[in-house]
Amino acid sequence: MRKTLTILAFAAGFPAGAALADDDCFVPMADWQPRAAVEALALEKGWTLRRIKIDDGCYEVDGIDATGKAIEVKLHPGTLQPVEFEYEEEKARGKDRDGTSESD
Repeated sequence: MRKTLTILAFAAGFPAGAALADDDCFVPMADWQPRAAVEALALEKGWTLRRIKIDDGCYEVDGIDATGKAIEVKLHPGTLQPVEFEYEEEKARGKDRDGTSESD
């Protein structure tokens, strides 16, 4: 009986922990900041935008940061706070500018 209660307690808490680790944005469209606000934020931070799209309910910005590094930033649509930030060079390592492998 004790083992069953322990398993049930663990199983009940597991989905809540998984939801906290999720980087999706669940914001009603009425509460979203406008696209112009994303552009203004990028300008303020010194980013050059290549693309703004919506991914997993968040704004996703592809561009170049103030130091010239390629970035991909996922922004919360209501607050425009970064949800995820990564440098694209980590993905493109081993590729020339034309996208071919250095060993080709």
